[in-house]
Amino acid sequence: MDKQQPSYIANRRVILSLQSLNFFMADMQAGIGPFLGIFLLAHGWKSGLIGSVMTIGGVAGMLMTAPAGALIDATKRKRMYVVIPGIFTIIASGVILLSQNFWLVSVSQVATAIAGAAIGPAVIGITLGIVKQAGFNRQNGYNQAFNHAGNVAGAGLSGYLGMKFGMPAVFWLAAIFGVLSIISISLIPGNTIDDDAARGLKRTNALVEKASGLKTLFTCKPLLILASALAAFHLGNGAMLPLYGMAAAVSNQGNPIMFVAMTIIIAQLAMIVMSMIAMRMANKKGYWLVMLLSFLALPVRGLIAAHMISHVGLYPVQILDGVGAGLQSVAVPGLVAHILDGTGRINIGQGAVMTIQGLGASLSPAIGGWIAQSISFSAAFLILGSFAIISILLWATFAKIIKRACDIKPIIADRL
Repeated sequence: MDKQQPSYIANRRVILSLQSLNFFMADMQAGIGPFLGIFLLAHGWKSGLIGSVMTIGGVAGMLMTAPAGALIDATKRKRMYVVIPGIFTIIASGVILLSQNFWLVSVSQVATAIAGAAIGPAVIGITLGIVKQAGFNRQNGYNQAFNHAGNVAGAGLSGYLGMKFGMPAVFWLAAIFGVLSIISISLIPGNTIDDDAARGLKRTNALVEKASGLKTLFTCKPLLILASALAAFHLGNGAMLPLYGMAAAVSNQGNPIMFVAMTIIIAQLAMIVMSMIAMRMANKKGYWLVMLLSFLALPVRGLIAAHMISHVGLYPVQILDGVGAGLQSVAVPGLVAHILDGTGRINIGQGAVMTIQGLGASLSPAIGGWIAQSISFSAAFLILGSFAIISILLWATFAKIIKRACDIKPIIADRL
């Protein structure tokens, strides 16, 4: 494939392999997480300790995301940053099954989190390298739809296999999806990925501009505002799903494995729809409104979760999760790629934003877990939901700066 050809012209097999990767890596990234709390509860763990071990993994992933992005910017072997996480996931699944010792579980979560820190920026970089900047919003929308579909399939299979064969089947499934992710990335030839386009370097008359200094990340106001708003959002959002599953288990809301599976399936089905809506909204109106709507969903979700810990409440709670996460899954990578276009620092920028939002997400399980244990699950949901108000205030206060950065229409018009 000629690296100079237009953005949307890509080998169909390459695009199908990319979408297959997004489908299978979904369960590899998140399939175990929501079920881990149920698994550890069954082995005598308390909610506070479960939240703490999840936070340990989250902090490790947070610390590694920006360095992983820098490595992906620099390397010409981007596919390896998908293969290695797949191997880590397979090993981590085995470790948890063999022992529920606190430190071994913690190590497995650290390994999984580090793997996840690499795979996110890697897939974004690979996508940019294949379809270039002008094709990224569209292709990322489809990538996310396939990713959410993979989560639906993974959750459905996990629920069925967990009920039929027990919790170990859930961990084996995550390992199988890891193997299939490795196979998918191996079907994308390395020469179809333009390494300059993958990091956001512009080409002029066969010459490629040099990458900007790292200070670009610390002086870009739109990027800093985005990262701060996401940190506050994920401080509240990170613990919602595992806590809701644990709350259902404690209140005896039927089979806990199937309950957790349903929370994932409902949310991910909503995310498939929202990722396609986000792609179209961004093309017409830019990313500002897309992000605002995603922030607004969390306080409402927390309020409903606090008062409806039941099979009835499951639907509005997880549909709202799908609204927030589905919109962000398209808007955040697209916005970062747009803001940093031409700097050559897109992947480390993606990693830096993931690091900041990961700070919120990694602290969330510990905060939510201890609030639930000390007060109640309802109080935890209300407090966690309120953190998104900070995100909304930041987005509204700096609306003038952010709206300019969120407008992608001029670039789309110029490059199509």
